Order: sequence, then structure tokens, then C-alpha cells
Amino acid sequence: MKKKRLRILLPAAAAIAVAAAALNTRLTLRHYTVESAKISRPVRLVLLTDLHSCAYGEGQRELLDAVEEQHPDLVLLGGDILDDDPALPEENAWTVIEALGSSYPTFYVTGNHEFWSGRAEEIKVRIENSGVTVLEGEGRTVVFQGQPIHICGIDDPAVGTDIWQAQLSSAARGAVREGFSILLTHRPERTSAYEGQGFDLILAGHAHGGQWRIPGILNGLLAPNQGFFPAYAGGRYELGETTLIVSRGLARESTRVPRIFNRPELVVVDLAPAENAEK
Repeated sequence: MKKKRLRILLPAAAAIAVAAAALNTRLTLRHYTVESAKISRPVRLVLLTDLHSCAYGEGQRELLDAVEEQHPDLVLLGGDILDDDPALPEENAWTVIEALGSSYPTFYVTGNHEFWSGRAEEIKVRIENSGVTVLEGEGRTVVFQGQPIHICGIDDPAVGTDIWQAQLSSAARGAVREGFSILLTHRPERTSAYEGQGFDLILAGHAHGGQWRIPGILNGLLAPNQGFFPAYAGGRYELGETTLIVSRGLARESTRVPRIFNRPELVVVDLAPAENAEK
């Protein structure tokens, strides 16, 4: 009788454990290192995308403490930090934005949901007033220990096709200057437009990790603007001489389809001198 009970309980316990792991939405850190001959001393970037006004504990401390523990040199906000759903508590997003803007050099580009809210321009003004630099096709140069880092950014394509293309062309002009160049963009799938523009690193979000994953087998099932089995669901990709890093995003309770084996992530990118760079 005991053996029979064990044969029933063990598979049930295993199924519960797998389900718990699959639906785990606890924040995780994802680390990448990008080496370049244009980098002489390490620079640490932290990328936040697709927060969608989700909650991370009282005062958003879970997320803000995770950022603080990384001691970033730059913080980058890759769009959809707010959501267009009025039922979601917008102050969750503003708490994060205002805390980061007062603590780090922080840069922001829009996502599609900020445009869908109908308040994109209003949101940009408040973000600027929070100490965050809003990028709309232009770039900013930040100098760390004598090395220039060019931060270029563009709006989500929801701004309009012609405006988006003009912003990308303008941002690309900033990439050809001496120093390491970064493009901050919400959309990862527009690789044909990004390739050959001279950026050393492109940072994006939007894909939400393909929503459902099977680690080691399926990197993502479905992503907006990519459809099923997206090519750029989340992770690191090489586009010729450009590295593309796609965050799986921070949304959890606001997602209409549950994340499976796809924990929300805070992305940390370490820019490092290339080992084979000429001394």
C-alpha cells in the first residue's frame, strides 16, 4: 500500500515542482560581457525594458536594490516602462524612473505602449523632469576615464515610419565618431535596418522572451512583430560587427499570457577591453 501511494505521490510532487519552476516570476539577473578594442577600462551598463508598470515590492525596492547592487555606470531604459492599460498602477513605473534618474546617468527611449497610451509626449516631459535623458534620434556622449561612450536612441516605430527612419539615420551619424557606440531601441526585430549603421552594441526589448520557453530547446514561442518561434526572443546575437542584446523584460503580473520558464530579467552588460586589442 505504501509503495502504491509513493508511486502516486512522487509523480504528483514532481509535476508540482516543474509547474512552480515554469511559472516562477522572481526577478533574475542576466549578465553579458562585450569586449571591444574601443574600450580601455571596464564600463557597466544596466538595461531595464518592458516593466509595464509592474510591482516589485514596496517602493519597488526589489528592482531598485537589484540595480544598486550592480553599481552601474549607466542605466538604460528600453521602452514600455509604462503601460497603456489604465488599470495598471502607473506610479510603479514613476517610482523606478525617478529613483534611477536621481542616482545614475540614465537614458530612455519609448516603447509601443507609451505611444498606445496616447500620452507619449507628456510621458517624455515628465521623464526628462525626473533627471532622465530622453533620446529621439540624437545621441549623447558620456566620458568614462577618458574614453567616450556614445549613447544613441530612437523612438518606437509607433512614432511613424518616416520619423523613425529619420531618427535612425540621425542616430547612426553619432555612431561613426571615435569611441564606443550604443543604440538603444525598443524593437529587436528590425535588424536589416540596424545592420551596417556602425553601432558597436544594440540594446532592445519588446519580445518578452517569446513568453513561453523550454531552456536549451526553445528560446521563445511567440513575440510581438515576430510571430511564432521568434529569431530575437532574448539573448545575445551577432550582426556582423555589431552585437545585439535583447532583454526578456520585466513584466510579470501585467502579462495577459503567463510567462513559462521565462523569469523577468534585469540585464547587466559589462563593456571590457578586448583581450587581443593592441596595447
